[in-house]
Amino acid sequence: MQRFTQLQQHRDILTRTMRGIEREGLRVNREGHLSRQSHPLALGSALTHPHITTDYSESLLELITGTHTTVESLLQELRQVHQFVMQQVSQESLWMQSMPAVLPSEAEIPIAWYGTSNSGMLKHVYRRGLAERYGKKMQCIAGVHYNFSLPPDLWHLLEYQGNTHQEQQSNGYLALIRNFTHYSWLLMYLFGASPAVSKSFLADTPHDLQTLDHDTLYLPYATSLRMSDLGYQNDAQAALTLCYNDLGSFVSKMYNAVTQPWPAYEKIGTHRDGEWIQLNTNVLQIENEFYSSIRPKRTTARGERPVTALMERGIQYVEVRCLDIDPFEPVGIADTTCHFMDAFLLFCAVNESRCLPFDGPCEICQDNFKHVVKNGRKPGLTLNNEGNSISLQDWGHQILDQVNLYAKELDIAYSTTQYSAAVELQRQKLDNAGLTPSARLLSELRESGLSLHDYTLLKSQEKSDELRFAELPPEVDQQFKTMAQDSILEQKELEASDTESFEAYVEHYHASLKKPA
Repeated sequence: MQRFTQLQQHRDILTRTMRGIEREGLRVNREGHLSRQSHPLALGSALTHPHITTDYSESLLELITGTHTTVESLLQELRQVHQFVMQQVSQESLWMQSMPAVLPSEAEIPIAWYGTSNSGMLKHVYRRGLAERYGKKMQCIAGVHYNFSLPPDLWHLLEYQGNTHQEQQSNGYLALIRNFTHYSWLLMYLFGASPAVSKSFLADTPHDLQTLDHDTLYLPYATSLRMSDLGYQNDAQAALTLCYNDLGSFVSKMYNAVTQPWPAYEKIGTHRDGEWIQLNTNVLQIENEFYSSIRPKRTTARGERPVTALMERGIQYVEVRCLDIDPFEPVGIADTTCHFMDAFLLFCAVNESRCLPFDGPCEICQDNFKHVVKNGRKPGLTLNNEGNSISLQDWGHQILDQVNLYAKELDIAYSTTQYSAAVELQRQKLDNAGLTPSARLLSELRESGLSLHDYTLLKSQEKSDELRFAELPPEVDQQFKTMAQDSILEQKELEASDTESFEAYVEHYHASLKKPA
């Protein structure tokens, strides 16, 4: 409680907390099929635009906000980015589900294209590698990423260990991540919104799902099939164990992953028919290939390797990656979710955090997470709290009791009641599983008689039209149009300025990775 007392004495500093959002979403046509259209020119360059880009596929948009000191300004910007996009893409909708729309064959799923510059080709070839390693369908799964940072001064006030303020900050964020790993099952119960999937997505893949209708498979108590073993699975990554006890150990393990060859990838090679098909044959081509529910992050310069940036300048913020798209919100996330995430992550940062086993992630934490994504709403479900069996509801309430203490501090700092109200809303979900997004979705599917595909198509068109026909202030509209034009010019300048071959560029990119001391 000493750290919490320190926080109370300096709560005003919390108004400098920063948060940002990256929302992924598939572009679909009027039939709910994956769009085959190129990234619209009116949206600018996917390579250089600061707010509108693509993720894996040319059809998978990624809409990015800047960082904000309030949830209100954050969601205002996110909504305006969505409005601009939908007004430029008049014949398409954003798919309001984390699990994909009807996909074409693997060969016909378009990989994102970023132009002919070396930096653009690096992004494209990296995605070719993802296709070889994981298949294209898996890469079309979408989510919402919540970026979060606390004021740098806070880590010193909380007396985290370290010889410098930056070391204290890095140790504080690692403590946050360890606590997050312990408690993140709760997020899947509260916000998981993918309990079902279209049959076409799984095709011949073995599974244990039940049939809901002619076109929909599901698990009756699932919260997030996206985060289950039906989502991101890979033998090489399964063998990868990162350590969040100290930054040196994390950086060393990540460095090993991006430099150590993997036999199955060596068999694939880096070229086929004279063309690049992956950047290298290592466990990870680059650091971003590592799939996790949360990542330590540091803003990088163009061409700088993330692991090198972390090693040299420490952790700057965390990226929460386990949130499903909220199918009931046009921008994919609710304001109450943002307020809760702030309080939850502050709790994770300040609450006492014990080190994890050095030989890998906490198996108990992983098991709890797996149980909740597949059976989180099952009556009587128990979880393992450090060797003790406890009901999901009882443990959930205990966690919310603690999170609420931090919500109240944020309420006082921001002169609001929204943080406490957000915690109370989640408490209602613990008492009534029918209020969770996953239960609400299944209920609406049953009541409507529609398949997941038809229901999601209807909602996607409704939410997209809501954004499309909402008034966007003229000055904001012009600002986005200017950014789009500027980004196209910037891409052209990059392409014109490249003087070395792509092969040399890749070699220099790999060589820029510095070995940890």
